[in-house]
Amino acid sequence: MFASILLSRILGMIRGTVMSSQFGLGLESDAYVVASRIPDTIFMLIAGGGLSSAFIPVFSDLLHKNKEKEAWKTFSVVVTLCTIVAILLVLGAWALAPQIVEFLRESKPIAIVPSAVKMSRIMLPAQIAFLVGSVLLATLYARKQFAAPGLAPNVYNVGIILGATILPAVFHLGIEGMAWGALVGAIVGNLVLPSLAMMKVGSHFTPSLDFREPGVKRFFILLLPVILGFSLPSMVSLITQKFAGMYAGDGVNTILNESNNLMQAPLGFFGQALALAIFPALAEFVAKDEMDNYRAAVSKTLRNVVYLGTMSGALMLALAPLIARLLYGWGKASNTPGAVDGIADCLRIYSVAIFAWCMQPVLMRGFFSLHKTLKPVVISTAMTGIFILLCILATHNSPDYRMLPWATNVAALLLAVVLFFALESDVGRLDRRGILETWGKSTIAGAAGGTVAYLGSLLAPAHASKAIDLGLLFLFGMLGFWTFIGVSRLFKMPESAALDRVLNKFRRS
Repeated sequence: MFASILLSRILGMIRGTVMSSQFGLGLESDAYVVASRIPDTIFMLIAGGGLSSAFIPVFSDLLHKNKEKEAWKTFSVVVTLCTIVAILLVLGAWALAPQIVEFLRESKPIAIVPSAVKMSRIMLPAQIAFLVGSVLLATLYARKQFAAPGLAPNVYNVGIILGATILPAVFHLGIEGMAWGALVGAIVGNLVLPSLAMMKVGSHFTPSLDFREPGVKRFFILLLPVILGFSLPSMVSLITQKFAGMYAGDGVNTILNESNNLMQAPLGFFGQALALAIFPALAEFVAKDEMDNYRAAVSKTLRNVVYLGTMSGALMLALAPLIARLLYGWGKASNTPGAVDGIADCLRIYSVAIFAWCMQPVLMRGFFSLHKTLKPVVISTAMTGIFILLCILATHNSPDYRMLPWATNVAALLLAVVLFFALESDVGRLDRRGILETWGKSTIAGAAGGTVAYLGSLLAPAHASKAIDLGLLFLFGMLGFWTFIGVSRLFKMPESAALDRVLNKFRRS
């Protein structure tokens, strides 16, 4: 799963590079970013990732209690209902697409509306694949089948990349090709491949809306708070794009979207990967009433993600200009150096709170393992409200769009802190001192590693070839990384010892 997440993030960065190279960083790319927010909103409206978090424990519990018939009945009802709801929402969004684009574009030229509406309508049916696919993938997780879940996001990204490169050349579609690529990638990756994998494990599906099944009732009890809430991690991109539309400059939506995507890379590598890894163990500790082990596991995982998130943030902050130039200094994007600089500036700001974003999925899985979804969703919804207020203040008091990433950072830090203390109120005191100690020492090590990487990057020539840029990024990144590791070893941090064990495994393999 770590390998698949890593590949997905790499393909996501390549996707951004291809888009900027083919179509530039301006109104055309802004139109695509605005268009993609409409289908993304549908996915969030019916819980999106919350579907799997609610379905996995219910389906697994039925299987482990030898109630396989009831498990597949529950699966059938959930898939049937998700399909109906997704179709209805897609039809509604299709009809309202012009009004939604108008709402999102704000100060952007009206010329982007027809293109954004057309692309959003192309991508909308993909949400049926995403939502039904979420249940299929959750079922495969519960059956300990990881190949299809690992492939799904990668096939989707490949579809967009091919749509950006092949379709415009063959059918002269322009940036619209990315929308078609997203549709095909979503269907193949999230519906076709999981369906084939489900057939191999002996799944049973019969269309049904029999809500009397006990498993269905338990599923909705877990899911309902997620549906009614507006999680900050899910909503931050949509809200940022809404307020980005208030800045009239070309490419602002794209700049904020791409810098946020880059910031999300370490969140996927470390926060989400470790949260996925710890989830089954936490559920087992809860089932066995081994809460001491539960608290130790949560605390240790939080210390690890703080350590890795702080390291990532320091290196991304130091090397942001080189990263942005390497990824977005191609083709048409090279004609807008100001936009590339904007991505670097926003990435530096986002990097400050990477460790807090990495904490969030671990804390959320902590609640989910307790079969509690209401409290974290209420907290996250409240933080979404605070984030909106911060965005309003930013847009009304500053003409600089870079205030929006700062608003994101404040909300992310608040969310991590409040979720931490809320989880403590349910499970008892976690290792506060150890987590703070890890954060403090990691910050010092990060400052050292970041400084080394930054000073090295100053030696990079401004107009070097991409091969030289890549080599320098690797060189200075590794110098910063090993400086961080060296300082953390001087502090005798247990997290550095754990990282050493992982690195040693790679060396032996």
